[in-house]
Amino acid sequence: MPFSNLPHHVADWHSVLAAPLFTPQADTLVAQDQLQHSGGVVVLLGEVLTREEVQLVVAELARRGISWQLLAPFVLDEVQVLVLALDRHEPELAHWLKMQEWPVDGIHVERLPRLDQPGLILMDMDSTAIQIECIDEIARLAGVGEQVSAVTAAAMQGKLEFADSLRNRVALLKDAPTSILDQVAANIPLMPGLTLLVDEARAAGWKVCIASGGFTRFAGKLQQDLGLDHIEANELETDGDKLTGRVLGRIVDAKVKAETLELLRDRYQVAVGQTVAIGDGANDLPMLKLAALGVAIHAKPIVREQAQVAIRQQDLEAVLCLLKAGSAIAALS
Repeated sequence: MPFSNLPHHVADWHSVLAAPLFTPQADTLVAQDQLQHSGGVVVLLGEVLTREEVQLVVAELARRGISWQLLAPFVLDEVQVLVLALDRHEPELAHWLKMQEWPVDGIHVERLPRLDQPGLILMDMDSTAIQIECIDEIARLAGVGEQVSAVTAAAMQGKLEFADSLRNRVALLKDAPTSILDQVAANIPLMPGLTLLVDEARAAGWKVCIASGGFTRFAGKLQQDLGLDHIEANELETDGDKLTGRVLGRIVDAKVKAETLELLRDRYQVAVGQTVAIGDGANDLPMLKLAALGVAIHAKPIVREQAQVAIRQQDLEAVLCLLKAGSAIAALS
């Protein structure tokens, strides 16, 4: 099948690409049954993924002299997934994909963890597993929303030291009624794709956990509702029915998040190559860099630039797509 004759929408390629793997020869895709390239991988994700977007990537690979094979595209939760196996990994290619202004997510890594083998997912909570920053919601109900949200934004961009900024924000909540914690907990909007990711990963034998600079009141609710394996978060001190404006114990900061990844990896006896970290803020970067697959989701610019993978268009189902792509590659190796 000539590449240029493929349907416009990748979703329609299944009607003409019957084999699981193809190698380009001139402008033609030739069916193969054995993966020849294992030096790197490119994955394109989009609700609408077109031949032109794939051709743009293929042209960039040609410009860089990178050989590739095409795996048969698949669909997961209405997301089109296209995987290219490469003969080598180039960090500059990952940067090029991040810089593209298009309605898809493009990622390039050396290898992907695989869903069909045990693994560990450790994710941030606020603006990652859920769509809000819980401390900002508490502050809004306590009447100090503007003061707290401004500090939160600066901390997530890496402009402030996280632990001190958290203590300062919590201090503004002194004497607020504890009932507002229940109000926030009752209305937590989950990030789209979270339930699917957790359910599918745990069904495949993965451990799914949270390490959050937020609070145990909300992380605990997620653990109860979703069956999470472990949570690490901060404890708000209370005095009767009031908040004291203090945090109990150590602050879950960037260092603690990275340490938690190592601790859980050892506890669950997970291979290093089967670890995934997901986050959006500067305090997530050490954790993202330590994992085999570090995913910045809807992240601040400083995090997008430094993270191995940046997801801007899709939601948490993108992580599941990447794990299934890892399994597809392994099955052909």
